[in-house]
Amino acid sequence: MTVRQLKLADFRNMTFTDWQPGELVNVICGQNAQGKTNLLEGLWLFTGGKSFRGSKDPELVRIGAERARLQCTFDAENRTQTAEIHIEKRRKAILNGVPVSSPSRLTGLFGGVVFSPDHLMMVKGSPEGRRRFLDAALCQVKPRYMSVYTDYVHILQQRNALLKDWFRYPDDDQLAAWNARMSAAAAEVVVARRDQVARMSGYAEEFYAGLSSGRESFSMAYEPEKGYDGKTKDEIAAMWLQAIEAARKADIGAGFSTVGPHREDLSVSVAELSARSFGSQGQQRSAVLALKMAEAAVLRDVTGERPVILLDDVMSELDETRQSYLMNHLEVWQVFITCCDPSTLTRLTDGRIFRMENGNLAEG
Repeated sequence: MTVRQLKLADFRNMTFTDWQPGELVNVICGQNAQGKTNLLEGLWLFTGGKSFRGSKDPELVRIGAERARLQCTFDAENRTQTAEIHIEKRRKAILNGVPVSSPSRLTGLFGGVVFSPDHLMMVKGSPEGRRRFLDAALCQVKPRYMSVYTDYVHILQQRNALLKDWFRYPDDDQLAAWNARMSAAAAEVVVARRDQVARMSGYAEEFYAGLSSGRESFSMAYEPEKGYDGKTKDEIAAMWLQAIEAARKADIGAGFSTVGPHREDLSVSVAELSARSFGSQGQQRSAVLALKMAEAAVLRDVTGERPVILLDDVMSELDETRQSYLMNHLEVWQVFITCCDPSTLTRLTDGRIFRMENGNLAEG
């Protein structure tokens, strides 16, 4: 897919922007707090997701304005389409002139992958961030996965509520019922995650090799509490039922579920060492980029459309070789990169340069 035009009115610090980006690499440069990230955030909203900065919808409206309006014209599914997002207290979306029930209905139509500095916690932080990355990637590849994961979370919450009050209201029959439902839902989650990691692995290794000029290896693996390789969904469900029932005493004592996919992890290694524990800042940033580009490649394979690549403040802590590779070896993607350092632009061999100042965007 390709973004042809983006219009933003009263969005963040932008009064009005009408932008026709290039089909390949677009670099948006400028000092901090000028609106570069806001531009990428506006594009990201058309994926149907919430702000990648964690902002609430009312915070996206320019101070002093009543509402924000966003319009994006893009090529997807072999035709030109137009989506609109209107933001007041919450977001509303319109696709090709027809209101949709929720902005999330745009998911799967407008594909995008975003990197922001906060995503470094995918490697540096706790397993929760890596699980969230996998689950978010799956929601774009398989929109049905959202209901699968939501079902698992609901079951987990209900089981935890029962365990929390166990000493006042013990109920063996109800616990057995939740155990059965939880094991079945866990298998759905695990199979989806396992398969997603398998699809991503080769792409991530290839991209990291390019970034590091082949000097460093990269690997990723889904780290479950139980081994899943070669097992069917029914076999995995049976494994989880056994594990959940074996944890009964520990769960009752703790007052919550101590085993399940909500406690698993995605391991990321560079040069055969944990990127979290031993990676440098540049290696950790490169690892996150490899994961993000692998996410984009899988999304392309599954949907038949290349998602847009949004890279916010990605250049810092990367050496010149990695910066050059990033800017000049993404030729088959439409890429949007923000940066502060003008010297970075000398490494761009083909693409368009835009400058952002106080919410105003200009080319050159």
